Amino acid sequence: MVLWQLFISFTRATMLGYGGGPSTIPLYENEVVDHYKWMTTKEFGEALAFGNALPGPIATKLAAYIGFKVAGWLGALVALVAVVMPTAILMIVLVSVLHKFQANPVIKGMIKGVQPVIFVMLAMLAFDFAKYAFTASGGSAVPFLPFAIAAVFFIMVHYLGINPAWGVLGALIVGAVALR
Repeated sequence: MVLWQLFISFTRATMLGYGGGPSTIPLYENEVVDHYKWMTTKEFGEALAFGNALPGPIATKLAAYIGFKVAGWLGALVALVAVVMPTAILMIVLVSVLHKFQANPVIKGMIKGVQPVIFVMLAMLAFDFAKYAFTASGGSAVPFLPFAIAAVFFIMVHYLGINPAWGVLGALIVGAVALR
C-alpha cells in the first residue's frame, strides 16, 4: 500500500509540476508533508537543503530520499520510477505534438499563460524555504551569517560569473565551522 502511495504521490506531483524540477518541489511538499504526513515541514526543508547541495536534479534526489525514508530501498526505487518514467514518456509524446504545432497561437498562449504560475510556485518555495535557510542554528554568535552567505553567493555567481559549485563548497565549509 505504501509503495503504491509513493508511486501515485510522486507521479501526480511530477506530472503537475510544469516547468521542471524546482517547480515540483512545492507539489512534493504538499504530498509528503500535508497529504501523507511522511515528513514534517522541517524535515522536508532539511532534505531539500541537503539535496540542493548535491549535484544532479533535485526532483530525483528528493524522490529517492523520501522513498527510502518511507519504504527503504524499494521505496526509493518506486519513487524514482514515479518521477522519471511518466515524464519521459510524456516528454516524447508532447515534444512530437508541440513540434508539429509550434507556430499555433493557442499553444504559444498556453505556454505564456502558465509561466506566471511557475514563477509563483518557485516564489512560494523560496519563501517557505527561507524560514530554514536564514536561521542560524545552535545559537550562533553570528546570527546574520546565513544572510551573508546568501549575499556573497549571489554576488559570486551573478556578478562575478564564478561557478556555483565553489559557492556551495564555501557555504558547506562556513556552515561546518560557524553554524554548528
